[in-house]
Order: sequence, then C-alpha cells, then structure tokens
Amino acid sequence: MDYTLHRVQAEDWPAYRAMRLQMIRDTPLAYLETIDDALGHPDSEWRFRTTRSASPGNIGVAAVGPDGAWVGVMNGFLPARDTAKLVGVWLHPDHRGPAGGVAALMLDEVVRWAREETAAERLVLLVHEENRRAIAFYRRSGFVPTGHEEPYPLNESQRELEMTLPLRVL
Repeated sequence: MDYTLHRVQAEDWPAYRAMRLQMIRDTPLAYLETIDDALGHPDSEWRFRTTRSASPGNIGVAAVGPDGAWVGVMNGFLPARDTAKLVGVWLHPDHRGPAGGVAALMLDEVVRWAREETAAERLVLLVHEENRRAIAFYRRSGFVPTGHEEPYPLNESQRELEMTLPLRVL
C-alpha cells in the first residue's frame, strides 16, 4: 500500500481530533488523557493543538493512505535547544507492522525534522512500561533506554520509560 506524509496544519483540526479519539480508544494508556476528557474538549482546543503542531519548534506528521484517510500520526517538539521530544505516536491497527513501514516512514520524517530543522542532538520519548509493541518498535529504530523513569500521570503506580535516539554523529 502506498502512503504519503502530510505535515499537520492548523486547518487539519477535525481530522486530528478524529485521529486522537481513535488513538485514545485503541491505546488508552499511551496518551495522558482519558476519552471522556478528550470528548469534552471544545473545538478551540483542537484548533490550538494543530496550530501548535505547525508552529516553529514543533512538527505533526500524518500518514495518509491511498484513499486520503489519515491512518497514523506522530508529533514532536523542542523542549530544550538540544533535545527534541517524540509524542503522540499512533498507527491504526490495520496499518501496523514492519511490512507496511508506515511507522518508520513517519519516524524518518520526525528524525529528519529534528536533525535538519532544529539544533537537537537527540530525540527522546516516554513510553508506558506495558506498551511492549511500542518499546520494540523504538528499539528496532535505534532508540535506547536511558534508565530514567517517571510515574505515569494517570496512574502513578505505573511507570513511563525514557528512551533516546542520538541525532548527531560525534
């Protein structure tokens, strides 16, 4: 299947909202908000999120199938001058797996953005300790655990694991 990438723009908020609701329903432990909270957001919140994705120091990438439907999304931002952070990663279950390469396609674009459009030296992420599929994908993609863990905000008895990908060759 042929996929294209689309840089998320402010006007994409309806598609982004629909994708975010799918994300939370599919993998509720991964997105730091409940479906009830997400459903309660006004349109202005969704507009804010897509406007932010398109602003300097941020990126939102949607994977688009041949029919024009969004099948996945990946976001990044620059929390510090030398660090880019990967957040909000999701791919529809029908498009997952190494054979399709859609997740890798989106990640390649976020890595390219972090390397070429920012001064980041590394790309970091937090992943829920029980999200084994995501952890395996990140490992295959070159991310390594840093050893840093944080309490999971929706259930502090659970942990989020930090992983990093170096962006600059020394």
